[in-house]
Amino acid sequence: MADNGLGRSGETPAFKQRYIRQIKDGGWTIEGQWSHWKMATSRIRKPAADVDAYIAAAPAAVRAQLRELRAMIRSEAPHATEKMSYGIPFYEFGERPNTFQSRLIYFAAQKMHIAVYPAGAAKGLEQYLTERSTLRFPLDKPLPMSKIRALVRARVKERDTGANAKPAGAVSRRSGGTRSKS
Repeated sequence: MADNGLGRSGETPAFKQRYIRQIKDGGWTIEGQWSHWKMATSRIRKPAADVDAYIAAAPAAVRAQLRELRAMIRSEAPHATEKMSYGIPFYEFGERPNTFQSRLIYFAAQKMHIAVYPAGAAKGLEQYLTERSTLRFPLDKPLPMSKIRALVRARVKERDTGANAKPAGAVSRRSGGTRSKS
């Protein structure tokens, strides 16, 4: 009997049934413990090319909140670069682009909430903190924009001070007067 990758009985193994299913258009979506990743594939079907397309593809009831959140982030971090990553909008700010340290903040529309991450020290937003650094705001309530604004300001300030600060004890590789001539 040839192995078709589906197991001995010809059925898909249980672990594959739990975590992966093929959707009609040929894409793949993750299920099970990773079900919060569905927004990028199952609701929008194809990942959005930019933030405008992402917001346009979101349900009509949540678009206004996403636009408001986006405008606030752009006003608080005017030098941040707006990009898409993991199928959701994020803002990059810092002296080392394309690194984890430059990731300022992400946001996403989910089925029951709007998610904002990484939250870091989310003072005043603890009631929305669900994971180590994920904030979930229910769709039926207005976003606490003043508190999210304070969070974005704090993250921008962290990046600014991190970029301008030189580590204590840092010494230049070449110091003009200490090099011996031989």
